[in-house]
Amino acid sequence: TDSGEDKLEKGAHKEGKTVWDIAQFYTDYFNDTMRAVGVLTPSVECKATDHIEQMTALVETLIDKGYAYETKEAVYFDVSKDTNYGSLSGQTISDKETAVREEVVVDPDKRNSADFVLWFKRVGKFANHTMHWPNPKGIPGDGFPGWHIECSAMSMHYLGETIDIHTGGVEHIPVHHENEIAQSECATGHSFVRYWVHHEMLLNDGTKMSKSLQNFYTIDDIKKHGINPLAVRLMVMQTNYRKTLNFTWESLESAAVVLKKLYSFASHAEMIGETIDTYLDQFTNALCEDLNTAKALSVVLELVQNTALPVEDRYATLLACDAVLGLDLEMVPKFSITDDAKALMHTRDEARATKDFATSDTLRTELEALGYTVLDSADGTVLQ
Repeated sequence: TDSGEDKLEKGAHKEGKTVWDIAQFYTDYFNDTMRAVGVLTPSVECKATDHIEQMTALVETLIDKGYAYETKEAVYFDVSKDTNYGSLSGQTISDKETAVREEVVVDPDKRNSADFVLWFKRVGKFANHTMHWPNPKGIPGDGFPGWHIECSAMSMHYLGETIDIHTGGVEHIPVHHENEIAQSECATGHSFVRYWVHHEMLLNDGTKMSKSLQNFYTIDDIKKHGINPLAVRLMVMQTNYRKTLNFTWESLESAAVVLKKLYSFASHAEMIGETIDTYLDQFTNALCEDLNTAKALSVVLELVQNTALPVEDRYATLLACDAVLGLDLEMVPKFSITDDAKALMHTRDEARATKDFATSDTLRTELEALGYTVLDSADGTVLQ
């Protein structure tokens, strides 16, 4: 929105730190979290504050082309000048006007209620804004960018005027992404995005998960529960991105069980054989069905459980699939039984032979504490 609330400044005041401290803390925390859940590190990770020059240049272009206008408080994009505005969401400008929140204080010089800020001037309620830079050319004083211009400016700088894929949550469709399209296409005269991929909301026990409601979890919460963070990745992939995902600890623990099964298989596979084309084709076809990761995972689980096929070939195929899934299956340590574990197995087999089940159960617990899964067979104790 254009209400002007700066979450960095709000957080800095709350925690008694500078906005730069807050920005760096959350940047580091975000990157640590992404690594923990197996998200690839991008080749470019750019900061808005390092690209003010590109933003002001884009604002200047929009002013020169007649798509933007200046008031005492800000520079706005005039949505009435863009005949395609609302094409992504299907909303008309009149629809947006009826949805305007009355509690937001509107600039009296704003032409249309749907017009959005490209650049805030450091005046009025923003006179003491901490982060500020010289205004665009021809406008005296200083200020700071609006909430949409930075995305267009940085993507154009690194990826060109037209990009292939743009992702984001469904909540970005009616405002942020519409505004990105408008300012980008009016500035360049070219299509901004070829394909949009919008993912649905994440719920927490049926309620939208958000910072404002304080009903969200962090990677630290996952670790405190003793769950591998990659189980979060697996849990997310069990639901198509177009569908709402309802988080519960039970669902995450179920995903952790599935992850352990995949790890167990990978740890016991000693050799890499030939990939099995039928399974790879099924896996690829599932992903081609609008990124149907849930179906792709079912193919993987069927593969692992198909004992009629050689273990080494199943393992090779699993690793090929994991190049997409990103569950680090190739990094799983190979299964081995230590001398201590072998001694406990021998003692346990002796206890079972004499029907000393209390000792047998105690030794089972000790073996499980070492990380083994204990199975009983006709030949004695089996560890996995």
